[in-house]
Amino acid sequence: MRASTFPGANYGVLGIAIAHAIVLSVMISATMAISGGHLNPAVTIGLLSVGRIDTITAAAYVAAQLIGGIFGAFMVKILFPVGVVAVSTLGTPALAANLTIGPAIAIEAVLTFFLVSAVFGTVLNPDAPKIGGFGVGLVLLFDIPVGGPLTGAAMNPARAFGPAIVSGDLVAQPVWWIGPILGGIVAALLWDKVLLPKRT
Repeated sequence: MRASTFPGANYGVLGIAIAHAIVLSVMISATMAISGGHLNPAVTIGLLSVGRIDTITAAAYVAAQLIGGIFGAFMVKILFPVGVVAVSTLGTPALAANLTIGPAIAIEAVLTFFLVSAVFGTVLNPDAPKIGGFGVGLVLLFDIPVGGPLTGAAMNPARAFGPAIVSGDLVAQPVWWIGPILGGIVAALLWDKVLLPKRT
């Protein structure tokens, strides 16, 4: 979905990054007391991989995240003008024309590594200043300008899956599942086993 096609919406990739960073920061902070701010299967699976969440809760969170992604894309389809929606894929990320699946997975893994590192370093670290979800959301200010033109910088399987299902554009979906989950698990293992204070 390219809202930039609307008159006056020439905010570019940096504007997109700022908007995403603010929304993610606020919504993680808003849902922390409900679910711990779980909005991304890559984060949830990363936490599961190091035993910081149980399997049943993780499965419930991932299901809710995927349903939320589908619902969000469906709302875009309903609310945006028909002429725009007809030529769009409702925000489904896409690969750059000269990018193949392997490098794309690696890019999404690296981008998500930084995102999940922020979760561990600012939210889960007992010694870190308590700044809600803002330490996590602000990662998008550098992830999206770097990765957006290449992979869409989804960093979130639900973010890619929802609009893909609603629009019927399932091209290269493994990129936005394998990459983020791999990056999330690597970050979780590094922080849990090496960087964070040992749990008692």
